[in-house]
Amino acid sequence: MHTTGYVKYAGALVGLATFSACAGNSTPAPSNATPHAAYVGNTLSVDGRMVTAARVNAMPLPRYATIVPDRVEDARTHEYIINGYGTYASIFNYPKSDKQIGTINNVGGQGCTNVLYGYGKKTFWIVAGPSQITEYQVAHKAIKTLSVTVGSPSSCAMDAKGNLAVGILYGSGGGDIVIFKHASGTGAVITTPLAREYFDGYDDKGNLFFDGFNNASAFELLELPKGSKTVEQITTSNNVQFPGSVQWDGTYLTVTDQIPNEMYQYTVSGTKAQLMGTVSLSGASDCAQTWIGKGVVFCADAGNSDGEVFSYPAGGSAIAVLGSGLPLPLGTVAANKR
Repeated sequence: MHTTGYVKYAGALVGLATFSACAGNSTPAPSNATPHAAYVGNTLSVDGRMVTAARVNAMPLPRYATIVPDRVEDARTHEYIINGYGTYASIFNYPKSDKQIGTINNVGGQGCTNVLYGYGKKTFWIVAGPSQITEYQVAHKAIKTLSVTVGSPSSCAMDAKGNLAVGILYGSGGGDIVIFKHASGTGAVITTPLAREYFDGYDDKGNLFFDGFNNASAFELLELPKGSKTVEQITTSNNVQFPGSVQWDGTYLTVTDQIPNEMYQYTVSGTKAQLMGTVSLSGASDCAQTWIGKGVVFCADAGNSDGEVFSYPAGGSAIAVLGSGLPLPLGTVAANKR
């Protein structure tokens, strides 16, 4: 088992049960329990399912949603902190308030929406189950569910034409990408060199970029050029330690590194990604997913058990905290009601 680079996080897992490499079929633990976690290779398994976070808060996780009223219909802008699989997504209406205003129950994982960055237009997606991803109408109405048959999905991204890309974390198609044309149908599976796919995102030209670990447990950034079925490896000019969110920010392709909690801004030419800037998210423990808005970036912090808001591209310390004691934040996305 490859553990180099991850031993330093063992303290976060002290006293937690270990899992076999077959973990993934167990029922998630209640949200008021201490999470059971271990590494399967370099991928974190929590309560019997592999997740795309680098580390987890070892403290018991109370269900914050039970102590707030459901006021979701009063809001126009919505931010979602999507928690551990089988728990719920917390709904906020920042900057009007940093208090939770509602929930979407029995979901978990990552999110994406129908814009490259900023607030989605009326709908968004959540990786909602072991093989499914669900589209919601803002604020919380489920309207469509798609299924994958090659493994458990880890991520999603949409291009400007409404095509949906879903990454596979583990299973028979571990590391692959499934493309749903116009976000419908059964999807076309694109084979990749990755063993586990973590995050994906489209640029403004319709090229899909995604990251994860290969069979040698090394980070890789890959591209599926628009209109192509052949994946290309992208070499970054700096070292990325742990896969994080991949997203276009209006100027640069960004990749979040979950270990230092930094967002790297790249220009991509051919198969080379040149680092142009670094955005540091000070005080974050593990931004398991980030979502870039206009002038801000949202962080689902698996280590601090909350959501955080940072200035973008300035970075620095959080300007707001969304929620407290959330059950393993894994994803975040922002969407507009109209």
